[in-house]
Amino acid sequence: MATDRLYYTDAYLRHFTAAIVARDDAGRRVYLDRTAFYPASGGQPNDRGLLGGVPVLDVVDEGDRVAHLLAAPLDGAGAAGEIDWDRRFDLMQQHTAQHLLSALFADQFGFPTSSVHFGDRFATLDLETGNLTPAEVQQAEERANALITENRPVEVSFEDGETATGLRKPSERTGPLRIVTISGIDRSACGGTHVRATGEIGPLLLRKVERVKQQVRIEFLAGQRAIRQARRDADLLGVLAAGFSAPPEELPALVDSRRQQLAAADSARRNLAEQLAAYQVRAAYDAATPDANGARRFRMELTEPNGAESLRVLGQAAAALPGAVLLATLASPPTVLLAAAPDSGVDAGALLKPALAAVGGKGGGSARVAQGSVPTPAAMAELTRRLAGP
Repeated sequence: MATDRLYYTDAYLRHFTAAIVARDDAGRRVYLDRTAFYPASGGQPNDRGLLGGVPVLDVVDEGDRVAHLLAAPLDGAGAAGEIDWDRRFDLMQQHTAQHLLSALFADQFGFPTSSVHFGDRFATLDLETGNLTPAEVQQAEERANALITENRPVEVSFEDGETATGLRKPSERTGPLRIVTISGIDRSACGGTHVRATGEIGPLLLRKVERVKQQVRIEFLAGQRAIRQARRDADLLGVLAAGFSAPPEELPALVDSRRQQLAAADSARRNLAEQLAAYQVRAAYDAATPDANGARRFRMELTEPNGAESLRVLGQAAAALPGAVLLATLASPPTVLLAAAPDSGVDAGALLKPALAAVGGKGGGSARVAQGSVPTPAAMAELTRRLAGP
C-alpha cells in the first residue's frame, strides 16, 4: 500500500493520525497509510519527532512507501504523529533559501547548481563554475536578502512532467510532477518542504566559499541559523579585538603586522640557531681526535623540544667541516642523524639506511646528511652501537 505523503500538500502540518499498515518483527520499522514525516531525499534530511509517543529516529523513502524507524517498538493499529517543528521549519527555511540562491546564481552569473546538501549546522550548494569572486558573493547575498524582504509567495503545484514549462532545470520524469514556484524568481521540480513566502526564510548569510574539484561550494545559513552564526562571529571578533586592545575593524591590519613581526622573529631565531649550532659542532669537532685517515668522528645528544629542527642544523654545520663525521641523536621522539663531510670517506645515506632497517627504523638521505627514526629507545641504543661501536 502506497503511503499518502501529507507533507507534499501541507508542509506546515505538525500533528496527524494514521493507521499502521505494516511493521517489521521487532515493531520498530513502521509503515503508515499516511504520514507528515519527510524522508531524507534530495539533499534534505529526514524529519524527526514522535509517533505514538515513541521518538522517530529516521524516515526512509522506499519508493511507494515511507518507513519510520523508531527508538522502541510500537503496538496498536494506529498512532498519532508529531513533527519536531523547530527542525522541520529550520530545514524549510534552508531549502527555500537554496532555491532562491540557485535561481540567482543561474540568472545573474550563469552558474547552474550541480548539487546541494542540508546539514544540521549549515547548508551548501555546488555551482558549476571554477571561480566566484567576493564581489559576486556579496552581490548575490544582497540581492537574495532584498527578494526575501519582498515576501514573494512560494507555491506548490502538481503538473504533467511532459508539459511543464519554465523549469530552472528540466525534468526527465513523466506523469505528475511536483513543482515549487517562488513568484517571479524560480520554478523547480522538488519533493521537499518549503516556507509559504520568502519572508519566512529570514536573514540569509553566505559565509564560506571554497573550490571543490572543478566547482565552487558555497556554505550558507538562513533564519535563526544565520542569526546564531552572526552572533558567534561577533563574539569571536570581540574576543580578538579585546586581545589586541583595538576595535574589530582594525584587526586585519594588526594581524598582518603581527604576522610580519613573527616571520622576522622566526628568521632571526633560525639565524641564531644556526650560529649556535656552528659553535657547538665546532667545539665537539675540535675535541675529537682525528683517526688515521684524518676523519674526526664525534657524537652529540639533543633533548630540547624542537630537537628535530636542531638536528638538521647540526648536520649541515658538521658536513661543512673537514673530515667531520657526526652522529647526533634525539631522545624523544627517537631520532638519529648522520652527517659526513665530503672528504671524510663516509656516505651518510648509504651507511644509515641499512642500519635503520636492521632495528625496525626508517629514513635515509644523501651522502652528506641522512636522518631517520626508530620505534623505541632500545632500538636507538642498538642503532648507535651499530653506527659508532659500543
